[in-house]
Amino acid sequence: MNQNLLHTPEGVRDIYGTEYERKLKLEELLHEVIRGYGYQDIQTPTIEFFDVFSKEIGTTPSKELYKFFDKEGNTLVLRPDFTPSMARCAAKYFTEDEMPIRFSYLGNTFTNTSNLQGKLKEVTQMGAELIGDGSIEADAEMLSMVIQCLLNTGLDHFQVSVGEVGYFAGICEAAGIDEETELQLREFIGEKNIFGIEDMLHGMEWDQAENEAFLRIVELFGGVEILNEAEKLVSNSRSAASIARLKKLYELLREYGLENYVSFDLGMLSKYHYYTGIIFKAYTYGVGDAIVKGGRYDSLLKRFGQNAPATGFVVIVDDLMTALASQKIDIPVENRNILILYDENHFSEALQKAMEFRKRGAAAEMQKADLLISEEKYMNFAKQKSCSRCFYMTDQAIWERELS
Repeated sequence: MNQNLLHTPEGVRDIYGTEYERKLKLEELLHEVIRGYGYQDIQTPTIEFFDVFSKEIGTTPSKELYKFFDKEGNTLVLRPDFTPSMARCAAKYFTEDEMPIRFSYLGNTFTNTSNLQGKLKEVTQMGAELIGDGSIEADAEMLSMVIQCLLNTGLDHFQVSVGEVGYFAGICEAAGIDEETELQLREFIGEKNIFGIEDMLHGMEWDQAENEAFLRIVELFGGVEILNEAEKLVSNSRSAASIARLKKLYELLREYGLENYVSFDLGMLSKYHYYTGIIFKAYTYGVGDAIVKGGRYDSLLKRFGQNAPATGFVVIVDDLMTALASQKIDIPVENRNILILYDENHFSEALQKAMEFRKRGAAAEMQKADLLISEEKYMNFAKQKSCSRCFYMTDQAIWERELS
């Protein structure tokens, strides 16, 4: 037999048994909070047309997409990101709806990258999108949901870092730089590469104030007091409006009582270029990347024929599971499994017991006992399957045991 048939491709993995039970429970805990804010579930296809994630949309680079063709010759992709799919769906089905739309979704995304660094190519994401509301209150609702979602999983030590795309964009507009230079600066700033920024600025005929703003932007992170410092560095209206929005956001989060979980980073710039305003990422111990990502994308729906503001976030469920395990935070899984072992002479009795448990909502597993296998080994087997009780019904012995 070809041994490769037993292995998964690089960057994907099987999840089974107790681990998968915990993952399902974690998704339930997240969904509980999102549903509590009035968000309705939606399911979109795993496969989308390539144009939904094209360069013009500002999403995942083409080289990182899983691309293939249908029989009509259309280029299709496995979705790398939910937000463009949500925008497409809203533009298609809700064009006449004047009220805001609240979506909640769950599914897997796929990114074909060779630079894994321990990351998976297929991950489960759960998120929420609020479409048709451009207010700062909508942004505060998103951040409140993120924080409450993480708290509901048992996570306590985390921080949500908030930025504003408009702050950087305003400096670029004031300096009059071209798109290519802006993209390169965006990359250097995102990497906190001060040397790369200095090399780019060398020889540029810009005002000294703009040069200083580009150089200082990577240092503008911390508590709410950093916003006053950021405000002093700029004179253009777009950057100033971005700071004013962040200050208002902080005041709203104080009303939620969640301001202690938030910090600010004016140098935060996403690889997704469709973001237009506030962006944010949540970090915690045990994971090298953000466990939540989100922000405002007021121009994205225009690409699909509808002009509507929008904001949203996504929780990377697999990374959140890793963080909880690293911090030894147990995901509470309801232990409802029953194992019933029997021999031929006790089948009817075992079946009756199993049917009774199943009617009460328990998961009753019947297993014909091999008398050559010790009772102790069967007990260990039941514990591995997270069973709460084990029944043994044979001519050799009859017993019932509670399992911790």
